[in-house]
Amino acid sequence: MFCPKCGQLCNDNAAFCPACGADLRESGPVSPSRGNDSFRAPIKQRSIAVCIILTFITCGIYGIYWLVCMVNDLNTAANTTNDTTGGVVFLLSIITCGIYLWVWMYKAGEKVAMIKRRSGGYAESNNGLLYLLLAIFGLSIVSYCLIQSELNNVAAY
Repeated sequence: MFCPKCGQLCNDNAAFCPACGADLRESGPVSPSRGNDSFRAPIKQRSIAVCIILTFITCGIYGIYWLVCMVNDLNTAANTTNDTTGGVVFLLSIITCGIYLWVWMYKAGEKVAMIKRRSGGYAESNNGLLYLLLAIFGLSIVSYCLIQSELNNVAAY
């Protein structure tokens, strides 16, 4: 069973979630087969096609804005609001010549898996390695699209 608060896989007999401490007896666990269609994150849905077009038209400047917003939205949806903000991810990526962006891409896979579990979807593995490989080969925008697609699935607005 999965915790309805954080999406963590829990023991079927557990009274509390080992990750976030939520009481599993009150609300009941989320089953991956049943789903939790009511889960919506307080984030804005973005058109992926418009984001791609604006990124190319502005020679990547909109892509920076998209990255910052996406990092913040991913933190909100995964309930990790104390994690690294979008501005800090961008700044550290510049300082480290892009290496920190690769690290963040891998971590983003874990957060996307958490969001999938939280919304009742099936997330056996995380896509962090896929996002990382795409970024290493210069296709970060494809990773952005995949992450944004998952965020759009749980966006409330």
